[in-house]
Amino acid sequence: MNIKMASRMQSFQESIFSELAEIKHSKISKGISMIDLSVGSPDLPPPAFITDAMSEMAGNPSLYGYTLKGVNEFHEAVAKYYRRNYDVRLDSKKEVSLLMGSQDGLVHLPMVLCDPGDIVLVPDPGYTAYEAGVNLAGGQLYPMPLKVENDFLPRFEDIPAEVCAKAKLMVLNYPGNPVPALASAAFFKEAINFAKEHNIVILHDFAYSELYFEERPISFLSVEGAIDVGIEMNSLSKSFNMAGCRVAYAAGNKEVISLLSNLKSNLDYGVFYPIQLAAAKALTDESDFLENLRHAYKTRRDLFVNGLNEIGWEVDMPKGSMFVWARLPEGYQSKQFALDLIEKANVVVTPGNAFGEWGEGYVRMGIVQTEDTLSEVIERIKESGIIAKVSS
Repeated sequence: MNIKMASRMQSFQESIFSELAEIKHSKISKGISMIDLSVGSPDLPPPAFITDAMSEMAGNPSLYGYTLKGVNEFHEAVAKYYRRNYDVRLDSKKEVSLLMGSQDGLVHLPMVLCDPGDIVLVPDPGYTAYEAGVNLAGGQLYPMPLKVENDFLPRFEDIPAEVCAKAKLMVLNYPGNPVPALASAAFFKEAINFAKEHNIVILHDFAYSELYFEERPISFLSVEGAIDVGIEMNSLSKSFNMAGCRVAYAAGNKEVISLLSNLKSNLDYGVFYPIQLAAAKALTDESDFLENLRHAYKTRRDLFVNGLNEIGWEVDMPKGSMFVWARLPEGYQSKQFALDLIEKANVVVTPGNAFGEWGEGYVRMGIVQTEDTLSEVIERIKESGIIAKVSS
């Protein structure tokens, strides 16, 4: 039988990720110890109040039915979370939608809003799921460069008028992945005015909302006019270490939420009831869990970044998320640097150009490892001579 791949699948070839993974596994098969900083999956466990709640509810046979668009308890918990944390009032029935992880929403939203040929404005560098969603919808991706000289914020005035006329959706992401920058209220207001002028929906990816250090990130929905033009998506994967549970939400403009919910009603039958109830418990929790989680990541961040600077690699402190976005030493390109690290230091990182053209010259490293492991990474990079060679 001759099985032919659909042409759209050409857009989903992860060449650099596959190449790095192949080298990594080849070295592991030879007994070499590898440290992988290329992933963004939390290594810490969920809080006990989540695991205890799910364990208890999983024993209830009445909770194994379809949940469809989500249970009231979860939707109401999202509304309470926004009211308590951002002073934003949401209608839990019309302005909140359940997601199977935020990637579910990120990938499917372009299908709701875009016809083939329509343009989606995305950050560059940006999370790879944005491009996947645009390709599934048959849309065209227009990259908005995130440059250090602009504080990693896109410049809307640089977008050509003909692009604005065809754009249906714009994606923003603060704190970002791979760029862990923050946005100001003034920037969001500028984005809202731009969206109103050109009739463009805004999607703010807020997956790292609770992973911040010195400055708390601003919710897009807390800025005047935001709910008129867009929505915000957030996941419990990062904030509560529930990555495998696949539970998240979209909140904001009721028309966009209704369209997304209608699409999803044709794709899935909802998230397991106990997971939704445990997620609702997390969103309404007022313990010190999140503060302790931030402290753990801050300790790792400080140790790792300070250590890299001490061995001669000048790296900036990220303001949020679980990533370090590191500019490379002079003389290196992203892919070659990643290949050299994996070969000479047995450390895996993600080359910046995997996230877009403007990611060239950087690598992304996750701090989802113990302090001891991060210290070992610093020592391995030092001993490899890569930094010393380039700096000399």
